[in-house]
Amino acid sequence: MSRFWNEKTRNIEPYVAGEQPKPGQKIIKLNTNENPYPVSPKVREVLDQVDIGNLARYPETSSRIVREELAKVLGVKPGQVFCGNGSDEVLAFSFQAFFESGKDAKPLLIPDISYSFYPVYAELYDIPLKKIPLLPDFSIDVEAFCKEEQGGVAFANPNAPTSLLLDLSDVEKILKANPDHVVLVDEAYAAFSGQTARDLLPKYPNLLVTGTLSKSHSLAGLRLGFAVGSEELIEGLCRIRDSFNSYPVDTIAQKIASVAVCENEWVEENTKKICATRDRIASALSEKGWDVLTSKTNFLFASPVKMSAESVYTKLRGKGILVRYFNKPRINQYLRITIGTDEEMDAFLRAVEEIMEGKDA
Repeated sequence: MSRFWNEKTRNIEPYVAGEQPKPGQKIIKLNTNENPYPVSPKVREVLDQVDIGNLARYPETSSRIVREELAKVLGVKPGQVFCGNGSDEVLAFSFQAFFESGKDAKPLLIPDISYSFYPVYAELYDIPLKKIPLLPDFSIDVEAFCKEEQGGVAFANPNAPTSLLLDLSDVEKILKANPDHVVLVDEAYAAFSGQTARDLLPKYPNLLVTGTLSKSHSLAGLRLGFAVGSEELIEGLCRIRDSFNSYPVDTIAQKIASVAVCENEWVEENTKKICATRDRIASALSEKGWDVLTSKTNFLFASPVKMSAESVYTKLRGKGILVRYFNKPRINQYLRITIGTDEEMDAFLRAVEEIMEGKDA
């Protein structure tokens, strides 16, 4: 601990990202929910055409070209779209823009098991937080989000790490119950669910939907996230951005993203492959006796049979296969398994079988 840290730095518990392999290390990486398939060939064309001389100038501040293309794809106005460095930055700006801080403020409601960056942001920005327990089947307790006194709501849909999808009718119940506060729906995995809360935007000015190109568009390394909402909400995000970093998305990222968001056929093809592999692996694990939640994401949340999740995680790691293990109450017997290519997932299944049969010793 550094003697120069302030109290906030000393006391905060930072977000812990999934393990990254070392350079040259041969592993099957199923722990950070990346897309296993390549980006559209048109992205390579953009990179080949980049004029590096433009890097001497600051980027366009509002990511205009990306917002205009996203607006066309999403069926909204450009003024309803905000862009940032990954959805994590967009979420951070949203917490600062819409949820009150201070001990006397009404609490922000989040599920007790969800994206673990939410409580980090709340602590960092002094936002009172109330965690609503998931129901025994790990689904979101919709009624509790409708009845509790609050200063806003934030949840991922589909939820992470549970992989479960909340039906749009339930999302709408939460919106109706909280008309005076922002309801933030984090749709990082919506492309794999066949559903989006963006369909509710015309009816609810308090709805903010965040998204990312990391999962669906194979662009986790690009760091391009976005939010869609009323122009009033987007203006609020712009005010925070321009009070923190008025040039958040770099020139190259803007050029690539403006092309990538239009590649619907490429994205849909890869998404279908991932979903098909997901369902196949879910069935295979279920046949082995694992408890596998019904996933609407690009990962599975599954509990092994006859062995602890931590033990299976450790043994898989020893075989060069990384999955995610959360040593937290209620979910410490589950593993989060990113869906890779069919070849990677077949190797995963073989490793699981060896571990369960004790052949890994």
